[in-house]
Amino acid sequence: MNSHKPVLLEEAIEALAIIPDGMYIDGTFGRGGHTRAIMERLGPKGRLFALDKDWAAIAYAKTRFSQDERFQIRQGSFAGLTEAAQEWGIVGKVNGILLDLGVSSPQFDDAERGFSFMQAGPLDMRMDSQQGLNATQFINEAKESDLADVFFTYGEERYSRRIARAIVMERSKAPIQDTVTLAEVVKAAHPKWEKHKHPATRVFQAVRIYVNQELTDLEACLAQTLEVLAGRGRLAVISFHSLEDRIVKQFMQRAEQGVRIPKHIPVKANHLEGRLRRIGRAIKPTEGEIHNNIRARSAILRIGEKQS
Repeated sequence: MNSHKPVLLEEAIEALAIIPDGMYIDGTFGRGGHTRAIMERLGPKGRLFALDKDWAAIAYAKTRFSQDERFQIRQGSFAGLTEAAQEWGIVGKVNGILLDLGVSSPQFDDAERGFSFMQAGPLDMRMDSQQGLNATQFINEAKESDLADVFFTYGEERYSRRIARAIVMERSKAPIQDTVTLAEVVKAAHPKWEKHKHPATRVFQAVRIYVNQELTDLEACLAQTLEVLAGRGRLAVISFHSLEDRIVKQFMQRAEQGVRIPKHIPVKANHLEGRLRRIGRAIKPTEGEIHNNIRARSAILRIGEKQS
């Protein structure tokens, strides 16, 4: 039985303001922690629709939730939110959308998935194991400049060029094919380590984000949420690093501000109004939750409500 408890679970469920007969989308099913909590609050007529890139998550969902007629799941990225909602016939009818970004604990803890440098495993990092590019291909085939750009852009790694150079030198001797080898190359090339943080942390984050196109998918999904949500429908997003949170924050700010056009253009005020209202301030985990789950330390929950 899966005992993993998602980060900010109670806060995220409260953010959705669940209606018993409502329709909800869990855009990142994982191992169903949020789905289970939402469904506990739904009545017989309520519905929960889920998405996940990971085929292992889809298999788990079908095992655990297939007998509940209120639940449906579709394999794929939340970047295809509108397409999925059209297939389900719920565009403009959804009362809440939840996105829990990043890697799920089962993915991170499975050495064979290659997400973690803390244990030996193949250098894969794909959330969808059937997609094309994996981390081994990227690390061994990308140009040095492209490696450096990815490390800097997605990992905010200040020594990106130095590390990229070391990787190219190492792979010229033999391909880099496992997590431990990559971590050791980065460690040896890194001149200054952050306290309590492995020197390969930022590089692994960057490669994972790039391989899975996480930020591109996030931007695409957010752009579709307001069409899929019903009036007064809630959007709740949990992010785990500054790049994700910046995208979410800026999206909500823009959606709340509405259209900005020059003052001299004759447009009615109601045509310029924002389509989203931010609910409260960003929510972070308590010290107790961080103590129980160190992965919670960087989590941030932001909430918005579509205007009718």
